[in-house]
Amino acid sequence: MNTLSDYELDLRDKRKKHLTWAMDRLGRRKVKAFIVAEFLLSLFPLYFLVQIGGKLPPIFLWIFGTFLAYAYSMPPIRLKKRSWMQMIAIILVLSVFPMLFVFYTFAHEMSFLFIHFLSGQALTVYSVIIPTEIRDYFVDNSMGVETMTVRLGLVKASFLSIMLIIVGGILCGTAFFLALLYGHHPILSVFLFVIIVANFYVLRQYKRLHSLSKNYEATKNGSIAEEITDLAANNPKWITVVTQSLVLMSIILLVEKILL
Repeated sequence: MNTLSDYELDLRDKRKKHLTWAMDRLGRRKVKAFIVAEFLLSLFPLYFLVQIGGKLPPIFLWIFGTFLAYAYSMPPIRLKKRSWMQMIAIILVLSVFPMLFVFYTFAHEMSFLFIHFLSGQALTVYSVIIPTEIRDYFVDNSMGVETMTVRLGLVKASFLSIMLIIVGGILCGTAFFLALLYGHHPILSVFLFVIIVANFYVLRQYKRLHSLSKNYEATKNGSIAEEITDLAANNPKWITVVTQSLVLMSIILLVEKILL
């Protein structure tokens, strides 16, 4: 949906020529058909999960999540142009709703550690989204798309990403540490080193973005703007590094439960 609604924006970005090319080759009608088909297919696993668990919260989370996913990109609501609402929608759709959906589907009692981890994961998720907004900053700004990064400016946005990944990493790390510490195999907490290494690596890239952003704000140099965009374009790698470290720790925690 985002590619469909951002077609005109992507035409102006040479890094997204492959998206507009694919859209032209496939055709908008087929893309819309795929979106509808995907929506209908998602109803089947939802139905079976509800039948098995017999719980209503997953249904409401799915409804709200699907609505926000549509409203984020598509007019007339198009939340991605509304700064604060855009940020809240991203955190809810990419972090809070999926985690709560899994929780209410498979668990029964919400613990402090889960809320602790969810808070950290939500902050971490938005921290890795900000560089994507930085990559699109110059096009979005020229087209009047007020993402949170456009509203804050490059310097404040890049600094925010630094703070969020630090705080989010601490919250996630302490939640995993406490869960493993009071488990039957506390030695497994050594794997937390993976989160530290992953976040430290990405944090270094964020600091480079912040430094370049300050230089750009001071000089308005076009070559620095290009360097910012090129560096931020590596964000898919950073997202993979950060999120997979959390996935690995989740697997370690699951293994710890199995080894009871």
